[in-house]
Amino acid sequence: MKEPVSTGAEIPDFTLKDQDGNDFRFSQARGRKILLSFHPLDWTEV
Repeated sequence: MKEPVSTGAEIPDFTLKDQDGNDFRFSQARGRKILLSFHPLDWTEV
């Protein structure tokens, strides 16, 4: 198991899809405070 990321730790650049299906690249937000949150879909068993 990998260790969790600490608050304030540097993380590598990555790209994810936003709620509208557009690419979000982490490097575009560098220097700003962001909250990255993952939510399971309504029909999953989480």
